[in-house]
Amino acid sequence: MTEWIPFEEGEYWVENAYLLAADKNAIAMESPIIEIAKTPQGKRYLKGQGMVNNLMVIELLEKNDTLDVLLDLGGEFKYFLQAPQINAGKFFAPDVKSTLQFAPARPWHQLSEEEFSVTVEALKRIDT
Repeated sequence: MTEWIPFEEGEYWVENAYLLAADKNAIAMESPIIEIAKTPQGKRYLKGQGMVNNLMVIELLEKNDTLDVLLDLGGEFKYFLQAPQINAGKFFAPDVKSTLQFAPARPWHQLSEEEFSVTVEALKRIDT
């Protein structure tokens, strides 16, 4: 991957993050953050995490093969991650949340504030 991350190394709070499926069903992540770090070769990479209810993640996956991530870092910094690598807990109780970790499989796509708003408005939230 070429250098596509415009941020310096560090941890960044994410204002809003959604795990979404192609059918527009989605859940919000709680307490999402991303971390930017560098490889020994000096390339920046991103990894992120947020809290989710694992049963709802399974519900999203019942009708969809892959999930995407939508990130709002505030202001003009809104991004779409297509089919990132996802790791989540394996505890499946109705009221229990665990950490879901994600890492882009390809560069993210920056969205305009309007594109982001239209996308979020179209989501069918299954967690509300």
